[in-house]
Amino acid sequence: MEFKQLEAFVNVIRYKSFSKAAEATYLTQPTISTHISALERELGVRLIDRRGKESRPTKHGRAFYNYAVNIINTRERAVMAMKELDTDISGVIDIRTSSIPGLFIVPELLAEFHDKYPNVTFNVEQSDSEKVWNDILDNLGDLGFTGAYENNGLKCELLVRDKLVLIAPKNEKYEKIKALTDKIRVSDIAGEKFVWREEGSATRKTFERWFGSEVNQAPETVAIVNSIEAVKACVACGLGISVLSLSAARNELENPSCGILVFEFEDDIPEREFYLVYNKNTTLSPAASKFREFVENKYIDL
Repeated sequence: MEFKQLEAFVNVIRYKSFSKAAEATYLTQPTISTHISALERELGVRLIDRRGKESRPTKHGRAFYNYAVNIINTRERAVMAMKELDTDISGVIDIRTSSIPGLFIVPELLAEFHDKYPNVTFNVEQSDSEKVWNDILDNLGDLGFTGAYENNGLKCELLVRDKLVLIAPKNEKYEKIKALTDKIRVSDIAGEKFVWREEGSATRKTFERWFGSEVNQAPETVAIVNSIEAVKACVACGLGISVLSLSAARNELENPSCGILVFEFEDDIPEREFYLVYNKNTTLSPAASKFREFVENKYIDL
């Protein structure tokens, strides 16, 4: 069993494709296939299901994956320990992030870290909070940034808090409220239709729990879209109202000429919290470990 075979296997699982794994590691697809075939022959089991559009692990592949990740990362940490030079840190860090931190937290972190460690590159996948948690649990990413806390075995560190705000179209009702105040009450929006992102969105979950406890009913959904910009576009067109983190609505708040009105809540609504998460049962690579330390030092009072 060779490290290059383990690396090929891990990358195919992470990228869900032989061709994408080859592209990410600057190898040819036949080379990746050869490495995995050799590994499967040695182990005597099929590790990857090659049928369909995506390459997925078999039952044996899922069981072997965590061992492979730990072996690779432990080797890298051992090499770095011998060098004892921070400036030599290199490699790819796989990051999973939900929408808000992916737009307003992660990019600045990547830029600052890359200035310090220019030989490190990043693979960033943005989804919703639920998928971030699942990917980090399954070791499909090194570190996650998410807007939800779940007590499911991951190490979870609070980074920042943010207010929730209402965004509404510039119609007669909301322009009349805006003329009087920048705040809105839950009674003002009872019965309104909401535009949401997918069910895994932590913003949506936070607000729905709070709204249900205040008015004893779930908010009525008129549309579910897959991005914050799509939510804003639907609201601007008058399809409904929505709730976003203040960070995501700051441009609209500072630009009154846009087609959206932004309100803070007069009621005592919970704040959004954003977390760094990682699998405490998995050995991080030297690059991922250094990036985790960098994020902790920037945001967390250790």
